[in-house]
Amino acid sequence: MISKQKAMSALRALLVLLAVVFCAYSLLAQWDKTVDAFARMSWTALVGAFLAGVGGLVAWMLSWRVLLAGLGSPLPLKAASRLSFISGLGKYVPGKVWAMVTLMELGREYNVPRARNVSSSLLAIASTVATGLAVAAVTLPLTSPEATEDYWWLFLCAPLVLVGLHPRILSWGIDLLLKLVRRPPLEQPVSLMVTLRAALWCTVGWLLFGLHTWLIADAAGGDGRGLPLLATGAYALAFTAGFLVFIAPNGLGPREGVLVLTLSPVLPEGAPLVVALVSRVLLSLADLLCAGLAFAVGRPSGNEPAPERLTPIDSR
Repeated sequence: MISKQKAMSALRALLVLLAVVFCAYSLLAQWDKTVDAFARMSWTALVGAFLAGVGGLVAWMLSWRVLLAGLGSPLPLKAASRLSFISGLGKYVPGKVWAMVTLMELGREYNVPRARNVSSSLLAIASTVATGLAVAAVTLPLTSPEATEDYWWLFLCAPLVLVGLHPRILSWGIDLLLKLVRRPPLEQPVSLMVTLRAALWCTVGWLLFGLHTWLIADAAGGDGRGLPLLATGAYALAFTAGFLVFIAPNGLGPREGVLVLTLSPVLPEGAPLVVALVSRVLLSLADLLCAGLAFAVGRPSGNEPAPERLTPIDSR
């Protein structure tokens, strides 16, 4: 008879394998167009954009790590990288729940309570969306009237979402969600300092993803002093729009559509689609690289202290 531990290990492996398959499919689905798009790029721009994308993923992982620690489960960097990057592949599976499901299952290896993992994920999503809207609201109106005209409602949401990041509001919202699914409330709310640190790491991530997009757009023929700002705002808005489309795996489709719309005024005809395709492939490869390195690190050793035995950071 199969033990519960072996069954859960098999389930975690299946979830990760399923995510990798969907990620690979997203890369192969438009292979011919992607090869043509890469042929137009210089290797310098491609390498730089890839590294910037990796940096953005690392910054977002650090943001989530800060939030998880603020909830009472501080993790070593190696453990946080393993949980965040491997579970992050779940975003390639249609629906928005698989990354969280994978995170909860992987968290068992480090004795991170499921409710705490769910709470940290919800907090991370709120921080990412709020800071992304803020970045788009600051940059795009200065460079892209078309984006402002079509997506004004997203810009109006930015200050409301930023206010919603206040610890009292966040804690109330998460407690309400946990109550609806019949789960216990947060053991401790995150502090304002923890929230600000997480938001800062999110903003660093957005800037790095903006650099990623600018390098590709510049190589595709973009010009003008406002291109770095436009690229940063375009990616922030595109990612947020893709995230809001629940069934789109990793924002596939909506993200590219918004990028094409916002970059069209400053790029030659056909170039915005090239930028969108190249960005999608490079960031998918960055996801696979980070997850692969995290997987290679291996599971926690027997003498590694469990997070619940660690002393939580000061959240006052």
